[in-house]
Amino acid sequence: MPEDASAARAAAEEESAFSHPPVDPDASAPYGDHPDQVIDFYAPRTGTAAAPLVVVLHGGAWRARYDRRHITPFADFLARRGFAVANVEYRRGGPGIPAQNTGAEPASSVPPAGRWPETFDDVAAALDALPELAREALPSADARRVVLTGHSAGGHLALWAAARHVLPADSPWRTDRPAPLRGVVALAPIADLGMAAKLEVCDGAAVQLLGGQHSFAERLPYADPALLLPTGIATTLVQGRADLDVPHEVAESYADAAARSGEVVGVTLLEDVGHFPLIDPAADAAAVVAEEIAQLAF
Repeated sequence: MPEDASAARAAAEEESAFSHPPVDPDASAPYGDHPDQVIDFYAPRTGTAAAPLVVVLHGGAWRARYDRRHITPFADFLARRGFAVANVEYRRGGPGIPAQNTGAEPASSVPPAGRWPETFDDVAAALDALPELAREALPSADARRVVLTGHSAGGHLALWAAARHVLPADSPWRTDRPAPLRGVVALAPIADLGMAAKLEVCDGAAVQLLGGQHSFAERLPYADPALLLPTGIATTLVQGRADLDVPHEVAESYADAAARSGEVVGVTLLEDVGHFPLIDPAADAAAVVAEEIAQLAF
C-alpha cells in the first residue's frame, strides 16, 4: 500500500478507536496514595459463575497524555463477553518530568515517556495489591484464572510484570516465584526495548522510559522483557502487520529472543490491521484479542 494510503488508514483506525465514549467502572480502588495509583473494576455483564479476571494495562508510549480512560470501551467490551476486568492506572511521563533527548527529535518537542522508577513501582504495586482489591471490588472474579493483557506500552508492562521472578537479583521488583497467571496476551507490545530504540518507536519513547541514553544500557536488564526470558508463563502476542506505531518487527524480535531461551511464544499477525483496532470494540481485531484471552482463561 502506498505510504500516504497507509498513513490515512492508520489515522482512520485511531479515530475509530478513540470515537467511543469512556465507560465508567463499576468500582474503583486505590493501591497507593498518588492519584494515578488506582484500579478500575468492571463486572462481567454475562454469566453467573465465577468469571476469569483480565488485568488491562493501557498504552500511550508511557506518556501522561494517554490515561486509562481511552481503553475503558475495550474493558467494557471484555466485560460484555463475560470477563471480570481490572483496568490499571500508573504514573507516566508528563509535565514537570524532563524529557531526554534521544537524538530523534529535540527534547522540547517530544513529551517525556515514563518515569523511572515510578512507572515500574506502580505496575509492581498494582499487581501485588490486585488479589485483595479484586476480592472486595469484584466478588464475581475468579482469582485462579487471571490473564494479563496490555496494549502498546501497556503490552511491554504486561510482559515485564509477568517476568518479575526472573529480574536481576538486586531488582527491587523481583519476586521469589512466578505470578499466578493463566497467561499474558500482549497487544502490539513494545516488547523488545532494544529493537524499539533502534527503530525509534514512538519518537524514542523506549530510551526516554529508562531515563535517556546515558542510563539506557544500565537499566535495560531491569526493564526489557526481551532480556527476561524464559518466564514459564504462557504468552501470546497479537500484532497488526500494518502497524505503523509499533512495527511488527518489535514483537517478532521478542518471540525470537524467547525461542533462543527455549520458550515458545505465540504470535498472531493480523493482515491489513494497524495499531489501534486491537482495542477498538468496533473492529474485528478486538474479537480476535478476546478469543486469544479466552483460550488462556477458560
